Amino acid sequence: MTTTASKADAADPASTDHSGDRLPPGVALVIGILIVSTFIVFLNELLLGVALPTLIEDFGVSPSTGQWVTTGFLLTMAVLIPASSFVMRRFHLRTVFLVALSLFIAGTTLAAIAPTFGALVAGRIIQASGTAVFLPLLMTTTMRLVPVARRGQMMAITTAVPSVAPALGPALSGLVLSALSWRWLFILMLPIAIAALALGAWKLPNVTTPEPVTLDLLSLLLSAVGFGGLVYGLSLLGEASAGHAPIPPYLPIAVGLAGLVAFVLRQIPLQRRDSAFLDMRIFLRKSFALPILVMVFVAGNGIGLLVVLPLVLTNVTGLNTLQLGLFLIPGGAAISIVATLSGRVYDRFGPRPLVIPGAIVWLAVLWFLSRVDESTSVVTLIVAWLVFTSAMAAMWAPLTTSAMSGLPNELFPHGSAAFSTIQQLAGAAFGAVFISAYTIGSGARDAGVLSTAQAESAGHAAFLTAWAIGLLVLAGAFFVRRAPSPATDGAAGETAAR
Repeated sequence: MTTTASKADAADPASTDHSGDRLPPGVALVIGILIVSTFIVFLNELLLGVALPTLIEDFGVSPSTGQWVTTGFLLTMAVLIPASSFVMRRFHLRTVFLVALSLFIAGTTLAAIAPTFGALVAGRIIQASGTAVFLPLLMTTTMRLVPVARRGQMMAITTAVPSVAPALGPALSGLVLSALSWRWLFILMLPIAIAALALGAWKLPNVTTPEPVTLDLLSLLLSAVGFGGLVYGLSLLGEASAGHAPIPPYLPIAVGLAGLVAFVLRQIPLQRRDSAFLDMRIFLRKSFALPILVMVFVAGNGIGLLVVLPLVLTNVTGLNTLQLGLFLIPGGAAISIVATLSGRVYDRFGPRPLVIPGAIVWLAVLWFLSRVDESTSVVTLIVAWLVFTSAMAAMWAPLTTSAMSGLPNELFPHGSAAFSTIQQLAGAAFGAVFISAYTIGSGARDAGVLSTAQAESAGHAAFLTAWAIGLLVLAGAFFVRRAPSPATDGAAGETAAR
């Protein structure tokens, strides 16, 4: 069987040089362009979190409906990211980059001019359609081209992008909304995205050779039904508690679970012919499955809480949009710094010295946040969130690198697609869960207008839910280890026992 990895190596001879710690010629340029572009598109992931109160008021929708500007984006990513393994095998890297970024620009334009809430959500979905391929593309390219001895450091940088960018998105949103309307969140993004597209068209080379694989449409349909039904059902929990849900939440949840089971069963015969939409054999490797399971709860809490946090800060502490943006900036900076340092620690000592202390600190901060009330100072909250994001960054990169390092090269596209899918699905699902906990905890029939006491109770419920989820992260942290790289080729076998 001819693998993607071998063809990539044939297309770029430098990629086979993993004998030292230096990056092969041209690799820095490829990864640099992908990092910058991935940062730009992921900046939009939670860009509207801070704007949610404004959107609820402007369009006259409920919080559970308003969350779809974020949940819809995350859900689209979760549905389409599994297809990225097919896209990366079927088309040139440069082609994938240009088409994906063009889609993102089209969605951003529609969102900027959206006359209705439905049009805004449609623009966000088109944005996400372009964004979906970037993280798997970045992760797979990094794992293929970077020497084993430097993977921890480089993967820390690449995995910091999907955590730093969404954290800085709300900060940027708050700064823009303090002076301009929410439409400028998209208008200001357009020239940056267009510049990135021009840079990629000018400088990005091809480092892969396309394979004659076909897209399994049934797998795409089943993934949409499975992930879509599950997240939609979870999003209805809050509305159901207030008596506003159009249908019982358990119906779409059941459909979603059935769809996911059918999706998995569909992949088993396909992977025997090397044509699986998502190769399930990656989950048979404990070195991959355990870190990705822990990452479900890390990503779910980290991304999901950014949907609820602006509501708590607005309704409990009384922060305005500018103050919300300034509040979130230190956390985004901490993620980039800690993620970079954690990569170096991973290369020397492995994941456990980072993941276990990070999980303990994380739990302590979540417990504190579950007790916040109007008497809690803003400075104390900034410090708490700074510690929270730092602990998350200390876990994020080691978990990602540990999981991907246990896969052979031919499974990198499937591993990165699975990791990115689960990460985004967790963010969408947990965001819906936290919004539901917020709504239920408020005890109000209309969660859009809450008293301070109701908002405090709502925030306590959301963060206490996150704390309970954090217990699972701590339990899993004790079992995560650095796996030896499978010796499938020179790239994977070099220093495999580190």
